[in-house]
Amino acid sequence: ALNDNDFSKLKELSNRTVHSSSIDQDSSSILIAVILYSLSKILERDTYRDDPAWEGFYKKVLKYLEKAIYYLENDDIRNFRKSLKLIRVNIGKLSGNLKMYISDVFRKAEINKASKIHEHGISMEKTAKLLGISLWELANYSGQKSVLEHSNEAKTVDVKSRIKLAKEFFEE
Repeated sequence: ALNDNDFSKLKELSNRTVHSSSIDQDSSSILIAVILYSLSKILERDTYRDDPAWEGFYKKVLKYLEKAIYYLENDDIRNFRKSLKLIRVNIGKLSGNLKMYISDVFRKAEINKASKIHEHGISMEKTAKLLGISLWELANYSGQKSVLEHSNEAKTVDVKSRIKLAKEFFEE
């Protein structure tokens, strides 16, 4: 999915991993979910690709993920986790706007995935601790999300209603 720039597949994999990680409460699974979701959000936008540091960053991420897969297949959990953590270390080596953008995406992904884990019934305190975020950040995000879910703007309209609205719009 990463090689194909298939960000929707990465999001789907992240969501499946969150489901599993909420059962196991395994920090490695959570880290994978955060990485996959972050990469999906980064690939969704094209603007970052103009940065001269992007190509090197992207190649290193691919290399660390390939190593992580290799280590996992060989039951080397210590080096598996190390490879995943090197992705985050790689962000710290970036500079300028790309570093700020990617760091922000990863931070928001941590909070988003923490919220998803909390939705699976894990306490806020435990979830925040698993992801290394503050309880306040998680509570703030969850509160905003809850308000949006109950507002009229968050309600979706079925296809027939959308077609009807589109016809009415173009008839005038």
